[in-house]
Amino acid sequence: MQEIADDLHTRHGTKCEVIAGDLTNPGEPKKIFDETAGRGIDIDLLVNNAGFGWVGEVDDTDAEHMLKLLQVNVAALTDLTYRFLPAMLERRSGGIINVSSVAGFQPVAYMPVYSASKAFVLHFSEALWAEVRDRGVTVMALCPGTTETEFFDVAGVSGWLKKQSSHSPSQVVKAALKAFDRGRQHVVPGWKNYLVSLSPRLARRQEVVKYTLRYFRPSPKETSLPPPELPPAVEDADSAEPQEVSPDGSEVR
Repeated sequence: MQEIADDLHTRHGTKCEVIAGDLTNPGEPKKIFDETAGRGIDIDLLVNNAGFGWVGEVDDTDAEHMLKLLQVNVAALTDLTYRFLPAMLERRSGGIINVSSVAGFQPVAYMPVYSASKAFVLHFSEALWAEVRDRGVTVMALCPGTTETEFFDVAGVSGWLKKQSSHSPSQVVKAALKAFDRGRQHVVPGWKNYLVSLSPRLARRQEVVKYTLRYFRPSPKETSLPPPELPPAVEDADSAEPQEVSPDGSEVR
């Protein structure tokens, strides 16, 4: 991260403050908040991007790993949002982009905890958008589809990206910032992903989730893998805009 910060400074003259933290630790969001305050940093745009997924059958899913997923995808995101949002409201400016997923619009078999966590992010963000939109602050959910990141390697399905059409991180970032500037409550980059997001409205929910059984079923080789080790969750607390987004593959760094 420091190398990226140095490169941005060299190429664009920007100043980046790097704060590293492991968001599987429940106390980490407070440490990040306190560190930014200690450095005198005012956050204009908070991008809650840190997150990971897991694809597997019930028999092959580790409960502790799922609790870590919820800690990062839901608890840490909620904690950081409520810590940084009050100052934005006081200034009557700023905003938050919470990275959800197109998977947040429906239940997804073999990814039940992940899809549920992203549904939380979507609903949480849209509710806050309604609360604060008249106070000069925008809270938006970014709901990408398949994106060219390491998300699928961490989720235990390393071959997935090769089989699907996808967006580059820069395409997702551009869509996110454009929608944010327009004050949108959520955005789904790509028309195909947008149609997928509408599927629970166009078909019976039972049929929608049964379809995911075919689409997301892990191969025997994939389900035999143990939960992968998580990379350290890193937050760039002074970033004024997202650098990289995955869908979920959804990560903005």
